[in-house]
Amino acid sequence: MKTLSYKTLTAKPSEIKREWHVIDAEGQVVGRMCSKIAMVLRGKHKPSYTPNIDTGDYVIVLNADKVRFTGNKMKDKVYQRYSGYTGGQKERTAEEMLAKKPTDIVEKAVRGMIPKSKLGRAQIKKLFIYTGSEHPHAAQNPKELTL
Repeated sequence: MKTLSYKTLTAKPSEIKREWHVIDAEGQVVGRMCSKIAMVLRGKHKPSYTPNIDTGDYVIVLNADKVRFTGNKMKDKVYQRYSGYTGGQKERTAEEMLAKKPTDIVEKAVRGMIPKSKLGRAQIKKLFIYTGSEHPHAAQNPKELTL
């Protein structure tokens, strides 16, 4: 009797083909958009996905200053940071963040969806966020990624 044996294929770092993707964030809901971005950065959209190897692609996000929140999150959502000193905790609402550092909204959301490890730090380096509709990565021939 013949038995079938299946082998799990694991991606090797030398075999990984990375692509560049462009996302227009204008009018997109932050959480839904960032979960798709995190999936592409990690490589979960590829059949060759391997959890312990960085198989993800590069992502360019344009118009980060034109993202939107649902409900009352624009006024109610609070971003906190801490300097490490006594009384050094500071807070900003999403509305203030959008006015002062709009790229940080997308970056913080994606960073929270990526593993907190060496692998996650390597994956987040493949994310490029811009407030306008121009980017300096035209030489990489990025493809439009629709969400």
